[in-house]
Amino acid sequence: MAKTPKRTLNMPMGGNDMPRAGGPATMMRLPLQKDAKGLDACFVGIPLDWGASNRSGTRMGPRYIRVESALLRPYNVVTRAAPFDALQVADISDVPVNPYNLLDSVRIIEEFYTKKILAHGCKPLTLGGDHTVTLPILRAIRKKYGPVGLVHIDAHADINDTMFGEKIAHGTPFRRCVEEGLIEGKRVVQIGLRGSGYTAEDFDWPQRQGFRVVQATECWNKSLAPLMKEVRKQLGKGPVYISFDIDGLDPSFAPGTGTPEIGGLTSAQGQEIVRGCRGLDVIGGDLVEVSPPYDATGNTALVGANLLFEMLCVLPGVPYRD
Repeated sequence: MAKTPKRTLNMPMGGNDMPRAGGPATMMRLPLQKDAKGLDACFVGIPLDWGASNRSGTRMGPRYIRVESALLRPYNVVTRAAPFDALQVADISDVPVNPYNLLDSVRIIEEFYTKKILAHGCKPLTLGGDHTVTLPILRAIRKKYGPVGLVHIDAHADINDTMFGEKIAHGTPFRRCVEEGLIEGKRVVQIGLRGSGYTAEDFDWPQRQGFRVVQATECWNKSLAPLMKEVRKQLGKGPVYISFDIDGLDPSFAPGTGTPEIGGLTSAQGQEIVRGCRGLDVIGGDLVEVSPPYDATGNTALVGANLLFEMLCVLPGVPYRD
């Protein structure tokens, strides 16, 4: 019987092959292709900020995350994850959203993920973009996987019913997800919530839906590894999506975002959360709300790039060189 030829896997361009300031600005300087055909996982950008309520700029997030990702190397020397030794990964560029129409952009995103990513059996890792983008992504994911579990890192619960009378904006996606049956309430955890609210009961609604709500004050000055052990037990064996709003981190670590809140998570805690998803059936993730105009250093985009790499490292099928 003829052997199936071993496929050649993509590898990020190394810093000794091309200076890090050179070459095309793709995520981790991976090859670029037009869709997800033949890929196990892909990086994809959504340059959108017309769902934002305070400071704009997240339309530039994908571009700047890619630029800062040039520093990343293919192996995780802490967890010993080796994603590029087993998975075929590439950057498939950006979703061609409509910059003049938010609702049309939502339609375009859902269609793009349905036809150009999920139809190929590929797991998407998304560079946002404001948090509106998670709704159409999960709409597309439901068609393939059904309702999913969710690990949501954020300063805000994003469960507003409306914003200025609009049902779809960056502060409403998870209310819509519940209404549309895109997520399973008892398999949802929200980590890092904090700040002021319109009522003292703002975080009660998600708890009534079965969400586990972990406010930022519960995370201060400690490792989140024990929390993630509990989260893995709660979410169990079904498909899980990770949605990481960069404002879940304290602005001292990630100032370049539209709605910063003090008293947030550290960048190390952000890594602990994503690394703690290892063993779950992670079917995709996003890193949203990076707004480069509010961080001239590029550090926020750099943190975002690293967290996306951590998401890649916890996808099923990634080997660990223990």
